[in-house]
Amino acid sequence: MLAVASLTLMTEPALAGCHSDPSPVLVNQQLAQATTFLCNQHYSVLYSAITHGPLWAAERLTGRDVESGMSVTRTGVFLADPRLLSSDAPVLADYRHSGYDRGHMVPSHDEPDRTSQSETFNLSNIVAQTAALNRGIWTGIEMATRDLAREQGVIEVVTGPGFDQTIETIGPDQVFVPAYTWKAIYVPVLRKGGAYVCANVQKRPACYTETIAALVKQTGINPFPDMPAPARDETYNLPRPEHSPYTPNGDLDDEEKTVKSVVKGWVKGWAEKLER
Repeated sequence: MLAVASLTLMTEPALAGCHSDPSPVLVNQQLAQATTFLCNQHYSVLYSAITHGPLWAAERLTGRDVESGMSVTRTGVFLADPRLLSSDAPVLADYRHSGYDRGHMVPSHDEPDRTSQSETFNLSNIVAQTAALNRGIWTGIEMATRDLAREQGVIEVVTGPGFDQTIETIGPDQVFVPAYTWKAIYVPVLRKGGAYVCANVQKRPACYTETIAALVKQTGINPFPDMPAPARDETYNLPRPEHSPYTPNGDLDDEEKTVKSVVKGWVKGWAEKLER
């Protein structure tokens, strides 16, 4: 187990002109250590050689791309990203028998063609997620996000892992296991946005939504630096996660009250941390 400290400073956007312009801003300067910006056909990633995974993955998701991707059979092979130094990059052996899924930050179903879908299987786009989360409510959130893109035409999406004070690692490369994963969404036409935050736990994972301002404070990452400041503090009603085809009840429980009771204590813990 490893521990990380927290330091709040400001840094410039990673690189502009790829798929989020400007790129998400690292508010926590410690996160900037040993990072590599990777530009793919339809999404960009800020990869960390310390966590051995992405800090964020950004995409401009359009309804047209979603429609195109619906006609493409999902194919892909998980691979170590050849653009990274071998000493810095995770390998398939890190996940083998780890008890965790290889969880996409940018899902392959967001991509409009086979080439761009295959890029999402690079391990630079992957974090260790529990099967219960990855195949359940997280998939439901990805589905709801795609439908929102079809409804609004264009949305900006940034996805990433979040870490607690104590960090579990897997594999010979000591890949960090996130305490939670998050997906931030901004709808330009509405000038509104919000974020899903999901506990990365083995049993009954649950999620909640929060403002972009709260997410920035929680993660040390500002996903949308060009988002109007007042909108960051506003609550946006993100769509309810859809039912995942990989589980009997997409969000693992159709009773909304039960889901809320499961996540209540976890949310309270984070709220207390944010107030400090």
